[in-house]
Amino acid sequence: MAVRNTGSVLLTITTTRSPEAPASDLGFLLHKHPDKVQTFGQAFGTAHVFYPEATGDRCTAALLLEVDPVRLVRTRGKDTPDFSLGQYVNDRPYAASSLLASAMAGVFRTALRGRCDARPELAATAIPLRIALPALPCRGGPGLAEQLFAPLGWRVEAVPVPLDPGFPEWGDSRYVALTLRGTLRLADALNQIYVLLPVLDHAKHYWMASDEVDKLIRAGEGWLAAHPARARIVRRYLANRRGLVRSALGRLAAAEDVPEDALDRDPIDEEPPVADPTSAEPAAEEAAEARAAAPPVPLAERRIRTVLEVLREEEAPRVIDLGCGSGKLLARLVTDPFFTRVAGTDVSYRAITMAHNALGRALPRRATAHDKPWEVFQGALTYADERFHGYDAAVLMEVVEHVDPPRLPAVEHVVFGDARPRVVVVTTPNAEYNVRYEGLAPGAMRHPDHRFEWTREEFRAWAGQVAEAHGYRVRYVPVGDEDPEVGPPTQMGVFTR
Repeated sequence: MAVRNTGSVLLTITTTRSPEAPASDLGFLLHKHPDKVQTFGQAFGTAHVFYPEATGDRCTAALLLEVDPVRLVRTRGKDTPDFSLGQYVNDRPYAASSLLASAMAGVFRTALRGRCDARPELAATAIPLRIALPALPCRGGPGLAEQLFAPLGWRVEAVPVPLDPGFPEWGDSRYVALTLRGTLRLADALNQIYVLLPVLDHAKHYWMASDEVDKLIRAGEGWLAAHPARARIVRRYLANRRGLVRSALGRLAAAEDVPEDALDRDPIDEEPPVADPTSAEPAAEEAAEARAAAPPVPLAERRIRTVLEVLREEEAPRVIDLGCGSGKLLARLVTDPFFTRVAGTDVSYRAITMAHNALGRALPRRATAHDKPWEVFQGALTYADERFHGYDAAVLMEVVEHVDPPRLPAVEHVVFGDARPRVVVVTTPNAEYNVRYEGLAPGAMRHPDHRFEWTREEFRAWAGQVAEAHGYRVRYVPVGDEDPEVGPPTQMGVFTR
């Protein structure tokens, strides 16, 4: 491999033997053969992938990015505001940044998607990983790297790089040598690195467009909405472009079913002062360690867990998710051996596509309908449908509040009168709890598509009327931490007959 006289940026990914596979199977996950050095042209330079070591016990893959500063300048868009000498004199050829993230997106495209036809089970399995970036711009110091990566399950080592080792009195630079250790799916690890590199650097090498929101949501699926620093990550990733930031936060709010303002007002969202990390008070360090050690469980996850617990309690192994959305609950149902038949339906074709993708990621590639019968199909809850029949339980998780009130009787007839499963589980926001969301205007609802939000009394009145009309009993289960004054954030009704 010939290396020109340009800067080089390095990323290494190391794994060791696990019960699932030898370490050298990392080559299958990355779709890059350990015995070859592969080269990939980039608009701003050249990327090389090679393996310094590849045995059954230990394997390391390296991504070496050679950046040509002149080519980088020539590929900048005409709308890019920087036309100063800084275009030519900068750290881009030497430090991990959005340039490396772009190279990852091209070189490891299939790995980022979590696809590996040769080793589908391994692609879906968490494996021991060590990821090293020897020169990483970190505007916020080692503490910021800890705040961003520790909640994701990484053990973080961020060592400041001195301005000049020969003159220690000059202090540290804004660069760190970052090493991450953890047990994660490789696809999750790569997507986290892809998003957080430009976040740590707080800069991107290209003009921001609306498709950056799609990239962020796609790469952040499964971890960004639950991250305690999500608002900060979104703002930095999108270069503080107000419209893009609001769009991304809105989509994350929809995924988490919390008010957009609640995501926007992140408790650790303020920029920390750049200071000597050794000067932090012990109490502050302990608090940061406690947050990293025990990140809060998102309400959306607690809701899913509660639904699964109720279905097991009611001994309902055959389940249909009515209004399945993007398939988060479906993915848990199909991978849980308790549930023997699973179906999902939604009125939105886009949601059906997302649900199919979610199931594809949750199941091994070779899984078939014979392993566990499941299906996802388009359907409306206001019309009787034979495909809704034959299940022990139906789940309407955060669905009824999206239905116009005049159409609720039709939904009640379809679910409780026509499909008539033995168990119906309904969850919906508790409107009384909205006062606990900082920044949510009085009387405002948590999501722009909600047609209404019930108080606890209103929900019980509706549920009691439906149960009496269709021959069900109903009990109520709180979801989330129950406030002594306003109740839980989510209310659940469990209908049985």
